[in-house]
Amino acid sequence: MIVNQHDRTKFIGGSDVAAILGVSPWKSQFRLYQEKTGEYVDDITPAKQRVFDRGHRWEPIVVEMLVDELQGCGHDVQIIARRARYQDREYKFLACELDLELLIDGEQHNGEIKTVHPFAAKEWGEPGTDEVPIHYAAQVMHGLMIKPRRRAIVAALIGIDDLRIHFVERDEETIAAIRAKEVEFWRRVQDRDAPPPETADDVKWLYAKDGGIVMEADDDLFSMCDSLKRHKHALKAAEDAVEFMSTRLKCAMGHASTLIYQGQRIATWKSNKDSVKTDWQAACLALYPSQEHIKQFTKTAPGARPLLIK
Repeated sequence: MIVNQHDRTKFIGGSDVAAILGVSPWKSQFRLYQEKTGEYVDDITPAKQRVFDRGHRWEPIVVEMLVDELQGCGHDVQIIARRARYQDREYKFLACELDLELLIDGEQHNGEIKTVHPFAAKEWGEPGTDEVPIHYAAQVMHGLMIKPRRRAIVAALIGIDDLRIHFVERDEETIAAIRAKEVEFWRRVQDRDAPPPETADDVKWLYAKDGGIVMEADDDLFSMCDSLKRHKHALKAAEDAVEFMSTRLKCAMGHASTLIYQGQRIATWKSNKDSVKTDWQAACLALYPSQEHIKQFTKTAPGARPLLIK
C-alpha cells in the first residue's frame, strides 16, 4: 500500500489511463505528458473545484446506496477498504487509488464510484452489464492490474436517484495491452520524448507565438493548404445555403411555431424563455468607479494565432 501519492507527476494513476490510450474525452496523451513533466499545470478554476468537491460529497451516499441495493438483492456485503492506494509490484510508477473495496458473497471486488450528469446517461448501459464508458473501463482495468482481482464493481449515480451497478470482469489481454502502453508512455516522460500533439489545444499551447520565420513548403504541405482552402470554400458555401434556406423558411412561417407536411411535423420555430444576463462591466463600474480598482481584477489573455490560407 502507498502512504503518500499526492504528487501526480511521480506516477501513472487510474485517471491517466484513458489519455494514454487516446480515449479520454478531456485530455490528450500530449497534454498528460506536459503535466507529468511539469511543463503544464492545469488551472483548477473555482467552477472545476466545485465539481470535484460535489463528487466527493456524494461518494459516501452512493456507497450507502450501493450496499443497500446489493443487500436488497440478497448479497452478503462488507466494505473492507476506502480510498486505499496501491503500487504495481514490478513498476513502482504504476499506481491506483480505489474508491472502494468490497467483500461480496465472500469474494473481494475493486470498487469505483461515479456521479454522472443525466445528459450523459446514454453512455451507460443497463444495470448488471459491463457497459460503462470506455474511459472509465480503462481506469477500472488499470485498477485490476495494480490490485489483482477477478472483477470490479462500478456504481454510477445518474442524477440523484438513478443508481446503475455494473460489473467489469478482469481481462488479461486488455491488461497486458494497457500495461505496455503505460510503460512506453512513462519511458517518454523519463526521456523527455514528447508524443505528437493530437488536438487543436495541444497545438495552440505548443506553438502559441510565431517566430517571424518564413518557411518553404514542400509538395505535401502545398497540397494540404490547397485542399484546406477548397474545404473552407465548400463549408462557407454550405453555411450560406443553410442561412438562406433558414431565412426563407422563417419568412414563410411568420408567427407559426410548427410546420407540417401531410400531417407530419417537419420543422418548429418556437420562442425560448427570456433569459436574464448580468452586465458585469457596468456592475463593476458602479461598485468601483475608479479604473484602478478594476485593473487588479483584470487578466491578460494571450493573443490568438489564426491560420490563414492565402
